[in-house]
Amino acid sequence: MPVSLSHEASLWDAGATVVAGIDEVGRGALAGPVSVGVCAVARCDAWPEGLADSKELTLPKRLAMADALVAFAGTGFGLARAVGHARPAEIDEHGIIAALRLAGMRALSTIADAGVTVDAVLLDGKHDWLTPPPATLFEDSAQVDDAVSASATVLVPPVTMVIKGDGLCASIAAGSVIAKVERDAIMTAAHRDHPEYGWDSNKGYGAASHLDAIRALGPTPLHRRSWRLPS
Repeated sequence: MPVSLSHEASLWDAGATVVAGIDEVGRGALAGPVSVGVCAVARCDAWPEGLADSKELTLPKRLAMADALVAFAGTGFGLARAVGHARPAEIDEHGIIAALRLAGMRALSTIADAGVTVDAVLLDGKHDWLTPPPATLFEDSAQVDDAVSASATVLVPPVTMVIKGDGLCASIAAGSVIAKVERDAIMTAAHRDHPEYGWDSNKGYGAASHLDAIRALGPTPLHRRSWRLPS
């Protein structure tokens, strides 16, 4: 099924001026950052032809789509885009959920710094990792999530979850593409310093050759040390 703007239109009709589609990349990797792509769109009826979930696109088509998204700058679908990252050390210190939130807040802050206010969010999946957890009786809101509280410069807008949203919502699909392209570039660059781990091909995920390299050489600073890595 091709992507559409039906979910975005529902939020526009409900009063939102700017809707942001958000997706993450790298959650299950053993090395490298977790990355969150945000595509903020105003009311429109067009998006790049062939836009789809990044996992459904070949590398050449993904790179071409990233270029096509740039060509939409200045239109409703090209209102603002950004990718935020959380480093492996931050994943180790705060856990993957807080790291996802941190990366997402960094991307939203970049969009806010560009003068774009997001009114509503469409988030891929069924678990809202973007909205900060509520305070309990024993802690105030500033203590709930120190990693995010320390860097957040914007409040999280209301979040609507969309299961398999990266294959349904054009804005979420765009977020998945820009996050995938940027994170892949980071891991390809890191490969030059650590070629033994094959990050130019596995991008930090648990491929057999990557696991063998960890067993033989041990982890690097780009590995998530808190994860169950091969010994």
